[in-house]
Amino acid sequence: MLKEHKEIKRVVIKVGTNVLTNKDNRIVGTVLNKLVEQIAYLYENDILTVLVSSGSVIAGKEVMRHELQTQDKIVRRQVFSAIGQPRMMRHYYTLFQSYGMRCAQVLATKRDFDPGRHRENMTNCYEGLLREGVIPIANEDDAVSLSMSTFTDNDELASLVAELIDADMLIILTDAEGFFNGHPADLSSELIKQVAVDEPVEQFVKESTKGEAEGRGGMKSKLKIAKKTAQMNIPTYIANGKRANVILDIVNGKEVGTKFTL
Repeated sequence: MLKEHKEIKRVVIKVGTNVLTNKDNRIVGTVLNKLVEQIAYLYENDILTVLVSSGSVIAGKEVMRHELQTQDKIVRRQVFSAIGQPRMMRHYYTLFQSYGMRCAQVLATKRDFDPGRHRENMTNCYEGLLREGVIPIANEDDAVSLSMSTFTDNDELASLVAELIDADMLIILTDAEGFFNGHPADLSSELIKQVAVDEPVEQFVKESTKGEAEGRGGMKSKLKIAKKTAQMNIPTYIANGKRANVILDIVNGKEVGTKFTL
């Protein structure tokens, strides 16, 4: 049973492509199920969740494989995303339905968060869904996003959503245990369990290269977004999305991953 955390009523969870896929870059159904199971448990305990899910591009690539003729990188991403989005939503719709829950897709471009009518409209959308007990599943509208209105990655989108709905917590799930003081694969590296926004830990970031259709956000991006979100007084966590009950453990206050605070 969840502990009493009256201050935690709204949580934004961002799940990266590397969490949802195996070494062959194929979507893993059991991982999706565990994710939905934890969100359902939160809902039963009166904690509302927004899920920011990656995976549409790689889901589209699974379908098309080598059939795509264009070599233009932007067009390829648009095509993969447009094909993969309904595939991902079919997975989520079926899983949430099995828990007696409903979900909805919310696609956005960066300008939707600009002050004014676009932001007001986006706020109304999220608040309407949450009020009706529907789980919003957010992603960038890759198929139509222009370069000037593209998010850096879904980490940035998750942070903007957390601010928009006045979330009490942002959880960024990746394939690492958290933020390390060196490369995670290096045995001498240690997990940093807590980071204040003014701590100069950027020196520890080790860049990684990613292939087509893999997630755009590396640890450098996650660190920047985690600090930015924590600066808004929204505690932010970077943790391993494949770890059992990782979301529930974090919400329960257990020492999991890396916590970013003011």
